[in-house]
Amino acid sequence: MFDHTVSTRVNAPVKSLAEMNQPLLFEMMRSFTTLAKTLNLSHAVVELNSTRQTVRRHISQLEDMRGAPLFTVVNRRYELTPEGEAALPTAQNLLGQGQLWLQGQIADVEGLMGMSYDDGAGWHYHQQQQPISVAWKSSSALFRTAIRQWSLAQGALECEEMQNIRAHALVYRDTIAGWICTEVGESSFYSTWYGWAAARSSVGRSLDTFPFGPDLARVMDVPLREVEKTRGMRLDQVVTRNRRSPDGPMESLVFERLLLGCHMPDDSFALLVLVDRPDAIRMASVDASVLETMPEDARVNFSDN
Repeated sequence: MFDHTVSTRVNAPVKSLAEMNQPLLFEMMRSFTTLAKTLNLSHAVVELNSTRQTVRRHISQLEDMRGAPLFTVVNRRYELTPEGEAALPTAQNLLGQGQLWLQGQIADVEGLMGMSYDDGAGWHYHQQQQPISVAWKSSSALFRTAIRQWSLAQGALECEEMQNIRAHALVYRDTIAGWICTEVGESSFYSTWYGWAAARSSVGRSLDTFPFGPDLARVMDVPLREVEKTRGMRLDQVVTRNRRSPDGPMESLVFERLLLGCHMPDDSFALLVLVDRPDAIRMASVDASVLETMPEDARVNFSDN
């Protein structure tokens, strides 16, 4: 059983990153995040293919370095301390981003986050964060109007200023099961791509799952969490392939996605998502001609007049 007195030991000398084995830090963080997920030492040992002594040592070393306990043990069950809960999301992101960086699937471009994934079987997903100024310079009247109305409404979703863009948007709420779609606009890009009947069936479902692992999934969640925490906005460009119907062929799908942090009347968070066809490819690693292969009718018809 984990020794509670060890888990709260904070007096040992703390090594700097330059003094310690860097790969060991990676393994220590893996032990921490796995134990935080399982809250069971035996299960964590099996998942890590490690030993109880090694996992205990890793947790103790991390606690020494951070100067605070990460776990307590109550009735032989592990529980995260407030310090452990605060440290966990960043540790998960660092591990995921570190693995993706090694694989060349994530990189900042002029300080803006980008990711790239190719399954080797014809499916790919590229996403690059864009400066908000792109919204002013692009041909999308939808984005310009949405930002203006969002500002006038002070982020209030159920507000008169937001009504003329609601039909073109999707709304997501953050739940214990993840991001759940609560509203799909009849005139949204999503409805244009899949058809209104299919789009409506997305209400109540979580965000789509993609054929890649948890590391990339966590990185893809970063933009949503960023907007949730800041109640701000973010613009990304996405290039991928998808089917417009369950039995249809894979087609090029290129879009720009504007995320707006909103709030409901009870001040709970709501994520407003607006998608539109771009007028140019803004990723150096993607061939600009891919936009020409996208179906011409896949666009949002919106006018701010």
